[in-house]
Formats: sequence, structure tokens, C-alpha cells
Amino acid sequence: MTQPLRPLHTVDSILELVGRTPLLRLHQFAPHHAIFAKLEYLNPGGSVKDRIGINMIRSAEREGKIQPGISTIIEPTAGNTGIGLAIAARQMGYRCILCVPIKYSREKMMLMKALGAELVLIPKEEGMKGAIAKCAELAKSIPHAYVPQQFENPHNPEAHEQGTGPEIWEQMEGRVDALVFGAGSGGTFTGIARYIKHKNPQCHSVVVQPVGSIYQGAPLGEWAVEGVGNSFMPGSLDMSLCDEVIDVLDADSLRTARELILKEGCLVGGSSGANAVAALQVAQKLGPQARVVTLFCDGAERYMSKQPVAELDLP
Repeated sequence: MTQPLRPLHTVDSILELVGRTPLLRLHQFAPHHAIFAKLEYLNPGGSVKDRIGINMIRSAEREGKIQPGISTIIEPTAGNTGIGLAIAARQMGYRCILCVPIKYSREKMMLMKALGAELVLIPKEEGMKGAIAKCAELAKSIPHAYVPQQFENPHNPEAHEQGTGPEIWEQMEGRVDALVFGAGSGGTFTGIARYIKHKNPQCHSVVVQPVGSIYQGAPLGEWAVEGVGNSFMPGSLDMSLCDEVIDVLDADSLRTARELILKEGCLVGGSSGANAVAALQVAQKLGPQARVVTLFCDGAERYMSKQPVAELDLP
């Protein structure tokens, strides 16, 4: 039977296509549980970070901190926020400089550059703290520079409290028993949890991190999955909203990402695999009637050089 077509329409800017992403029930991955994934990798820039790229720039404009054609946006990033900022900055008339630790994927660096951003590469050993310090240094020497600083900027979680959270509540028809989200800057978790817990204070909210991240006070280690976990506690992560932290091994995250690609047809990266691992744990604990919402943050294509999703025998 042919499904009725959804209404089609045109838009005047790529920025109008950010948000309103679908929510998919994971029937093949978790047939005995009600797990739903918000497909944020379908945003124009390929990740959930498109939302904060737009919101941080628009908010800075409203506050009189920046002006198109005059100001320069400078930001530390692992890549996805940089891509979101590069898209928004180009469309809204800003120069964009992104400080990126070399340890992150080459594909994301290429995308940022293709979108018109200027890249400043930070030595691997300096990590994100080095990128943050470099942004502060550049801001002192470049006239009309502005550093949104996603790790401290309240307009990061605000984008999700005003956008992603209400979308989930609407799509789930007001029935959400658990939220399971990885935290990098923490804005996604904080904004969505803040909105949903206001609607349902009993909702069980879970932060997902890779083994080696410090959100539970464990010693700092190393991990391979990008876009989740941190070596410091960001100001944009409100742990008072968190009921549980789940650590996920890299191997489990990457294996599960491949499983999601095969079973659900979702071309997602390792952080989505981590979210799915934790969401299944939560669903198993809460029971088959519990409605668990997670998020697929970005796509597999931007990690192929580091984390290929299939092996090929080419001549």
C-alpha cells in the first residue's frame, strides 16, 4: 500500500533545515523494548551540533556582541560544533576560525575547511584544553573576535531546551520514561533533560561517557570514540539533572554502531553506538513498557579513516 506523501516545501536558507529531526523506534536493534532514537545526524551539517552553531551566533547577535561582516567567530572544537558554526557563520556573514586538536578525524577537518572555516591545528598532547587556550590567545590579537565557547555558553543547552527537548516531548506524545545521552560539552543532555524533567520529574536521565572520561570522578584515560566524554567538567553540563552515569567501552560503542548500520539502516558514528549500548541497558533495567529516548549524534562517514565500518578486499 502506498504511503501518503508528506507536504513538501521550499526553503530560502540551509539554516531553516536544522532541527525537526525524526524519531525512530529501534525495532530491529531492540525488538523487546521501546527505545527511540532522535536522528540528529540528518541535520544539514550531519550532526546535533548544527543546532548550537546557529543558536550561539544568533544569541550573540541579539546581545550586540557580534556584527555580520565585522566580527570573527573563533571556537575550540572536536569537529561537529565547528561544522555547525562554519555553516551558520558563512550563511550569516562571519569569518570563522576553528582550533582543532589533531587527534580528531581528518574528515571533519576537511568538512570545516570546505565550508569556509580557517583551521588552527593543536598538538594532540594539548588536546581540547590547548584548543581553548589557543582561542583565547587569538581573540586577543584579532579585532572584533568572539569566542562562543560551547563548553561554557548557556546558549548551548538553551538550543536543546527550546528546540530538541520540545520536539522529543511532542514526538513521544508526552510519554518519556528515560533519557540516555552522551555528553561532550554537555549541552545536549542538559538542555533536553531540563525540559523533559520539567514536564515529567520522574524521568530517569542518564549521561553516557566512554571509559576514561571524568564525569564520575574516575582517573582520566584515553578513548577513541569522538564527540563524547571529556578531560574536564564543562560549565554547560548540569550534573544535578543526571540520575545515572553509564561508562561504555570503545569496542562496544564501535561494534554497536556497526550493528545499527546493518539492522536499522542508520549510518551512525561511534557516539551513537555508545548511546544505544547505554539505552539498551536502561531499557532492560526499567522493563519492556518503559519508553527510552536516546540520540544518534552524527554519521559514520566522517570517521572512515579512523573507524571504518566494513572491510574491503580491493585489487
